[in-house]
Amino acid sequence: MPSPLDHEFVSAVAAAADRSAVPMATAPDEEPVGVPHRGLARRVKTLVAAYRSPDSALHGSSRAVAAAMTHVRALRATQTTTGLFAGGDNVQSPPDSAFSVNDVCDAHVLAVGAGPELHDVTAALAEIAGAATGSLLTGGVHTPNHRWELCAALARLHRSFPDDRLLARVEEWLSEGVDIDAQGLYSERSAGYASHVTNPALLLLAEVLDRTDLLDAVERNLATTLDLIRPDGTVETVHSRRQDQNHPFPLAPYLPHYRLLAIRTGRGDFARPARLAAAGGIDDPDLLAQTLLTPDLSRELPSPHAEKLPRARYLSTARLAHHASATAHTVVYGGSDVPVHRRIRSGLACNPTFLRLFAGAAVLDAVRLSRGFFDLGPFRAADMRRLADNRYRLTETLTAAYYQPLPKDRRRDDGDYRLVDDGRFSAAMAFPDRPRDEVSHTTLVEVDLREDGADLRIDISGPPVPWALELTFRPGGVPEGAVPIGDERWCLTTGLMTYRAGDDEIRVEVDVEAGEPLAGPDRSDVLRYDPGQDHTVVRGTDATTGNRVHIGGLGPHTVAVALRAHRPTPVV
Repeated sequence: MPSPLDHEFVSAVAAAADRSAVPMATAPDEEPVGVPHRGLARRVKTLVAAYRSPDSALHGSSRAVAAAMTHVRALRATQTTTGLFAGGDNVQSPPDSAFSVNDVCDAHVLAVGAGPELHDVTAALAEIAGAATGSLLTGGVHTPNHRWELCAALARLHRSFPDDRLLARVEEWLSEGVDIDAQGLYSERSAGYASHVTNPALLLLAEVLDRTDLLDAVERNLATTLDLIRPDGTVETVHSRRQDQNHPFPLAPYLPHYRLLAIRTGRGDFARPARLAAAGGIDDPDLLAQTLLTPDLSRELPSPHAEKLPRARYLSTARLAHHASATAHTVVYGGSDVPVHRRIRSGLACNPTFLRLFAGAAVLDAVRLSRGFFDLGPFRAADMRRLADNRYRLTETLTAAYYQPLPKDRRRDDGDYRLVDDGRFSAAMAFPDRPRDEVSHTTLVEVDLREDGADLRIDISGPPVPWALELTFRPGGVPEGAVPIGDERWCLTTGLMTYRAGDDEIRVEVDVEAGEPLAGPDRSDVLRYDPGQDHTVVRGTDATTGNRVHIGGLGPHTVAVALRAHRPTPVV
């Protein structure tokens, strides 16, 4: 028997839609200026949903219809002769247009049969969809998630305007296989694209095509994401291959997916993040349309499971480990794509953060390690091994070369040699044809995850080079025991420091096991973060912001760093 309606949730999603729709309905004839096609399509969908919903202040409102028609006309004006929408960096883009067509088709479903007042809106939406169909049917993509967004648009078009060619094209894309690995991560490993694109697209395709395997893929991804939810209500992104790899990502966009599957399957472990995602309030105006299109979303959640602590998991495909207890939540990462591809590139996992630690209000957002070795950038593990439960080893060996004269049979009288990239820089020197003298540098980091933090053992070997370990703490706390060196930066040598935020704290203790004494606060040449030449050649950086504590020296070195979380004992 279906669970009863969750009236509180329904009221909240209607209020979120009204915050967006009511101002538009207040001035229904006002032409939208500077709104891209995706924004226009989403506005139309929200206005039609508000008109249809008994819980909206705009239920049955002629002003909502008029505003929807104004936005429909503006959307139609952005369509080119191909039926694709103009605007954005991706010119004549089938997948970018698919985002808008998905909303157009949803709005059409909501408008059909809603009464004569929506007749013109319905007809105009059908015209927009029809104009776009040909290009979406034959168009291509350039990212993994685009395939599923485009397929969802084709499936929605078929739902409203049946055409077997659309389903055949969907099957052509789906026959490539959904790009989800054995541990439930999509190939882009991105929370943003999983929640905004891939999961909603696969859920729609599963419904239209009656494909339980696509529903299973979403459930697997959501199950894995449970272990990526951080204590601050965000989803871990350090392993992402997309834009979100350097930014916190909120849990809120996952709300409809966790909620729907929790309701349909009874999974209490999914009910918990569904509630957590809504705990700060519901702001997404699109949720109202989603509840009308998928009524199960409006039903009450099953009882959520309590969070299980302690818990740990190692995602070997992404080389990401986490350990969570009542005291600390620690993340270790060694899955960068940079060591293999030897470049910073959109679509690669490039974030050099290899550890985070959460202790209530005290948060160590990033631990990074710079080395002054041929300007090749910070430590990014090329390999990560699990040595035992909660023990890991991260390693990277960097190699640069000095090149010898060309062999006689490769020399040219005109001196015109191939322009070649040797993985560090490019020059017209035909590098592959030359004998080379290599210089190597190896960094090894062993991490022992504990209930209250982590123990690090950092070994830096090879020729003497400057190095600096950077601990970036989230603003809101005060480092005690380290020496200020300006610009929200501190220096720590051997000994103990404490980062305290409210009643929570993270203690850092450093011990040199081998090597020279650590650099003092006067060594600004050592105590700095160096993003490497891939960034600096274009005057860029991927540096963190916050309260940064530096530990550094002139290697070789073996250094032990103990990170300990301390929190008040909970009152029972």
